[in-house]
Amino acid sequence: MAKKAKKARAAEPAVYKIIEIVGTSPTSFAEAAANGVKSASKTLRDLRVAEVQQLDMKIEGGKLIYRARLMVSFKYHGED
Repeated sequence: MAKKAKKARAAEPAVYKIIEIVGTSPTSFAEAAANGVKSASKTLRDLRVAEVQQLDMKIEGGKLIYRARLMVSFKYHGED
């Protein structure tokens, strides 16, 4: 018995917005990036991609604060 071909679903038009955020951590760059995405997800819906743009460290009182600058995209829903 032949398999039925799946119907191709038409992609719905979509718009995405991109913003820049900075996540921080006293532990690591990976945690700094994760903290940034976690915080952004509290107020933004449909996060899609987070791209690391820059990594740096801030020195406060002799301690390192890891920072990750991210470009985050999310689906734009307009007025709904």
